[in-house]
Amino acid sequence: MKLPRRNFLKLAGALIAAPALPRLASAMDYPTRPTKIVAGFAAGGGVDITARLIGQWLADRLGQPFVVENRTGAGGNIGTETVVNAAPDGYTLLLATVPNAVNASLYDKLSFNFVRDIAPVAGVIRVPMVVLVHPSVPAQTLAEFIAYAKANPGKVNMASAGSGSAPHMAGELFKMMTGVDMVHVPYRGQGPAMTDLIGGQVQILFAAAPGTADHIKTGKLRALAVTTAARMTELPEVPTVGDVVAGYEASQWYGFAAPKNTPAEIVDKLNKEINAAIADPGMKARLAAIGGAPMPGTSADFGKLIADETEKWGKVVHAGGLKPE
Repeated sequence: MKLPRRNFLKLAGALIAAPALPRLASAMDYPTRPTKIVAGFAAGGGVDITARLIGQWLADRLGQPFVVENRTGAGGNIGTETVVNAAPDGYTLLLATVPNAVNASLYDKLSFNFVRDIAPVAGVIRVPMVVLVHPSVPAQTLAEFIAYAKANPGKVNMASAGSGSAPHMAGELFKMMTGVDMVHVPYRGQGPAMTDLIGGQVQILFAAAPGTADHIKTGKLRALAVTTAARMTELPEVPTVGDVVAGYEASQWYGFAAPKNTPAEIVDKLNKEINAAIADPGMKARLAAIGGAPMPGTSADFGKLIADETEKWGKVVHAGGLKPE
C-alpha cells in the first residue's frame, strides 16, 4: 500500500519523535526515587549544612528523599568526580563551591573539566569572609596592616582552612593585589586555624564570617575588613577590603550542579524549587544563621558565576605559583 506523501511525512515525524517521549515524561515525573546530593567536604561545615537544608526542602516539595553523601578528599575533587561520572538523570547532584572553581588550575591533572562536565542548576547563597588579626598585630586598620606587612616581609603567618579553600584564595588575592609577602599556613578546616589565631601562633586569617562575631566582640580577635563588595549587616562598623584595595572582592558561595547532559526539564524543575527555597522566610533565616545571603537566578546565571570564578582564581593560582598541599 502506497501512502500519500502528506500521511507519510506525518508518520515519519511521529516515529522520529517517539524515542524522546519516555525521556520527556520521565523528566516531567522527576523525581520518582531518592536523589543523592554529594558534598565534597566533611559533615558539619557550610557545604554539608547547605546541602542538607536545601535537600530537606526539595524532599518536602517533590515527595522523594534527597540524601546527602559526604565524599571528602583532594579538596573536593573526589566528590566532584563522583557526580561528573554519574548518569545524567537528575538523581546525583553536587553541592558546588569555591574550590571547584579553584581546583581547575590548582591541580595539574584532573580526570574532568568542571566547567565542561557539569550542568549548573542553581546558586544558593554567598557567604562573606572577615579579615581577622591577632590583637598583638600593631594595626587597627587594613591600611595599617598593609604597611606593617610590607615592613615585615615573610614574617606574617597567614592561616587558612586549607589549600584552595575560599579563605586561602581570599588571602592570596589580597597578597597579589597589595604586594605583601605573607607565609601561608594551611589547616584542616577553619576551626583549628581559628584556634591558632586566637592563640597567637598565626597572625591573620581570612575567615568565613559565621562564628566570628563573638571573638570580635570579646576582643580575642580584631576585624580589619570584610571581603565582600558591601559591608555585612552583622558587622556594620567593619569596612570592606575594597574600601582600601580598589576592586577587591572575595566570598564563599554554594550552589547545585548536575552531570552534563542532564535533561533541561529536570534542571529547570530543580532551579525553580531552589529559588523558591531561598526566597522562603524560614529558609532565609536558616541560611542567614550560617552567614549566607540568598543568590537567586537561572541555571545560566550560576553557570556564568562558575566560569567567572574559575577564570578569576586561575589568575591568582598562577600568579602565586600555588600547589595543592
